[in-house]
Amino acid sequence: MWRTRVAAACVICRSLANSSYGIKRKSPLQNLHLISRSIHHPYYPSSKFQRSPLRISVQLFSSLNRLPLRKTKLLDVKYGYQSHRNFWLARLASRLLKLRYLILGSAVGGGYTAKKTYDQWKDMMPDLDEYKWIVPDFIWELDEHLDFEKIIKALPDADDLAKLLPDFDKIGESFTSLKGFFSPGSPGETAFRATDQGYDNDKEYKKGLLGELILLQQQIQQHEEEARRAAGQYNMGPSQQKRKVSDKEKIDQLQEELLRTQLKYQRMLERLEKENKELRKLVLQRDDKGIHQRKLKKSLIDMYSEVLDILSDYDASYNTQDHLPRVVVVGDQSAGKTSVLEMIAQARIFPRGSGEMMTRSPVKVTLSEGPHHVALFKDSSREFDLTKEEDLAALRNEIEIRMRNSVKEGCTVSTETISLSVKGPGLQRMVLVDLPGVISTVTSGMAPDTKETIFSISKAYMQNPNAIILCIQDGSVDAERSIVTDLVSQMDPQGKRTIFVLTKVDLAEKNTASPSRIQQIIEGKLFPMKALGYFAVVTGKGNSSESIESIKEYEEEFFQNSKLLKTCMLKAHQVTTKNLSLAVSDCFWKMVRESVEQQADAFKATRFNLETEWKNNYPRLRELDRNELFEKAKNEILDEVISLTQVTPKHWEEILQKTLWERVSTHVIENIYLPAAQTMNSGTFNTTVDIKLKQWTDKQLPNKAVEVAWETLQEEFSRFMTEQKGKEHDDIFDKLKQAVKEETIKRHKWNERAEDSLRVIQHNALEDRSISDKQQWDAAIHFMEETLQSRLKDTESVIEDMVGPDWKKRWLYWIGRTKEQNIRNETRNELEKLIKCNEEHAAYLANDEVTTVRKNLEARGVTVDSCLIKDTWHQIYRRYFLKTALNHCNLCRRGFYYYQRHFVDSELECNDIVLFWRIQRMLAITANTLRQQLTNTEVRRLEKNVKEVLEDFAEDNEKKVKLLTGKRVQLAEDLKKVREIQEKLEAFIEALHQEK
Repeated sequence: MWRTRVAAACVICRSLANSSYGIKRKSPLQNLHLISRSIHHPYYPSSKFQRSPLRISVQLFSSLNRLPLRKTKLLDVKYGYQSHRNFWLARLASRLLKLRYLILGSAVGGGYTAKKTYDQWKDMMPDLDEYKWIVPDFIWELDEHLDFEKIIKALPDADDLAKLLPDFDKIGESFTSLKGFFSPGSPGETAFRATDQGYDNDKEYKKGLLGELILLQQQIQQHEEEARRAAGQYNMGPSQQKRKVSDKEKIDQLQEELLRTQLKYQRMLERLEKENKELRKLVLQRDDKGIHQRKLKKSLIDMYSEVLDILSDYDASYNTQDHLPRVVVVGDQSAGKTSVLEMIAQARIFPRGSGEMMTRSPVKVTLSEGPHHVALFKDSSREFDLTKEEDLAALRNEIEIRMRNSVKEGCTVSTETISLSVKGPGLQRMVLVDLPGVISTVTSGMAPDTKETIFSISKAYMQNPNAIILCIQDGSVDAERSIVTDLVSQMDPQGKRTIFVLTKVDLAEKNTASPSRIQQIIEGKLFPMKALGYFAVVTGKGNSSESIESIKEYEEEFFQNSKLLKTCMLKAHQVTTKNLSLAVSDCFWKMVRESVEQQADAFKATRFNLETEWKNNYPRLRELDRNELFEKAKNEILDEVISLTQVTPKHWEEILQKTLWERVSTHVIENIYLPAAQTMNSGTFNTTVDIKLKQWTDKQLPNKAVEVAWETLQEEFSRFMTEQKGKEHDDIFDKLKQAVKEETIKRHKWNERAEDSLRVIQHNALEDRSISDKQQWDAAIHFMEETLQSRLKDTESVIEDMVGPDWKKRWLYWIGRTKEQNIRNETRNELEKLIKCNEEHAAYLANDEVTTVRKNLEARGVTVDSCLIKDTWHQIYRRYFLKTALNHCNLCRRGFYYYQRHFVDSELECNDIVLFWRIQRMLAITANTLRQQLTNTEVRRLEKNVKEVLEDFAEDNEKKVKLLTGKRVQLAEDLKKVREIQEKLEAFIEALHQEK
């Protein structure tokens, strides 16, 4: 079958060969590919179809070119057979099969290259996640509310849109080098061409600033290798002194070229950072209205600083220590610690003096980025504009005042930390603590323990295993005089968290005979102390009025011309405070990321322990900290003050009247009633009473009345404050309530005008002698009897103390009399005989009567003096007079009728009853007046004073700690602090992970 088909095909081929189209051309069979002919004629030798030798110089290679065929004799083929067209598909397919490998390989390689280029471009883009808060939240939700496909269809075509766009080529020419950083390959001018005009301006330098920086790095590495290789060749071999001068010149030339390249690279980076700073400032200032309307999101470093502030006030009584990282700045006194800090903060913010100690307490400085260069304290809302010299002076003065106020009497330094936050464009985010400078000798004016106190403060901060120690060494003095290096070596012997900074390098280079000594210090070979890194900085010329910009220019100029860099004793990345700031910030955040989660776990465990202890000890009480307890006590105290207004008028007047009479009764009896009662007639009695009452009212009575009212108000206020309210009473507030009561009483003063108005009212009340009815008359008699009986009882008690117990008590209780009491008893008996002989006797003994009594006693063997006789007579006569007056009261009970008739045609005189009625009425009117002043004015003023005292106590944390004490308060306080620290740490960790 196969042979038959082949024979048929050959016949067809011969017919095709013999056919003619009227045009001389090659046979169609010659147009077939070699493979096709071999299929048609497998029995023909294949050598006849071999291709002719290729001529490369003439023919270009292509996989689709037809190969030339050698002339061969073909069979005749009949006209009209054209089946060769069916083999074009096979031939084309074979070519395509070959191409697929080329296309597939190109696609894979191109895709990998494109992905790598895209990753590099994406890594070059700055991280703007920190500024996502600037964009409102609804922007991210637009795709849920808008149909972008319809919007895209409604947009004009690309050609129409291109006509509306500006000429980007012209705009690109005005862009700064920052555009080249964000968009590599832009046609605009690059920053490299702006810094160095020596390079060509062709298209190779339009690859963006990043490519130029990479090229500069390669050049720097190449120059360093050439310099090392040339230096090695120059120094090797025994014939070192026979080297040619040209080799040394070549080395110097390479080093100078290397230095120029490094400085060019540094200038380019500074320009880029400056422009990046301006751009970030513009981004932060954009859309001020939208930013202020929204709640600003706290920056990462501010969140971390808040945690450190809380920890500084936290008393770690549960073995939970503060091991969170911060940068601790230590150094010898006047070593330049403050200047380094100011260069990092880019502002002259600290007070300074010539040789004296200025840093008297730790100062925590939180550096963060912001649109404006400002500073503010933790406990103040005032912002200091660091671009204005007057604000800088005010800030330095405030820091100095806070330092001096924190130092206790008799001390030189303080452990109290001053917290300061500094924000500004381009600042590196970190937390630094500036400590007092370490001293070797205590000078005059310092406390004796100043040196030990500074050492203890420094050790307390440096013993934190996660603290970064920024060791500042003065380069202008001998290294052997340093104290701080030994201290740092003790706290961090391996140098895993220490950064060494050599200051005043300009003075060191000028004064040091051997510059290699500086190289030994920077390489860590001179000190036994180890460190992560070594830096050399210049912080100015020593003039306190220098600005930060002038110091930076001076520092850059010095290192540019310094032999230390030219001779490769120092490396470019080890100099300038800018590089120091970057290195410290990197170490700080690395330490934070490594340790913050461990600290959060430690506080979580502490919180669990505290909560368990609270549940076991106080299961039915809420966890109220000191501030919450103070607010609760404040409400209770204010409620008790309001309760004063609920006291009934009757209660006020009864208390006031009773207390006032107790206060003035002695004066009334002794100075008014008794002297007036010694007169011979009623007229003289009334005259004496009126005079004495007028004197008493003008001088003493109103003041006594106000004192009584104020004391009554105090007693009622104290009663409400100290009264226990059953089971609801909480004794934890007792000390606070007592302190509030005492302070309020101390501050409260009665209205000064009250005495004047009260004097008039009392004088008018005492002028009135008209008793209107029998009931008032009986009330006056009753008042007089109570008063006289009370005085008689007191007098009997005094006499009993003078003469001793009577025979009944001596017999029943076996109590005897003393010798003095026996003498007074004999004197009493003799004086009583004298009164019985003369019932109308006067109130005072005459001298002859005293002599008679003394002689009578001496006759009985009792020796007495005149003073004892007079004292005993005073009490005996007083008792006799009070008894007589009480009898007279009984007689006057029926005397109201005679009183109405003014005692006409009557031997009974009751003027003493009228006197007591006048006193009683004056007491009632005075009590009513004082009650009105109390309820209408003084209680409200007292309430106001209580509120002021509570407000003052609320602002005084020391007072609250002193008044609200106990295990319960301290446990709740610790629990609150630990919760707050843990929550803030977790929020900080979450934000830290988002920033990654």
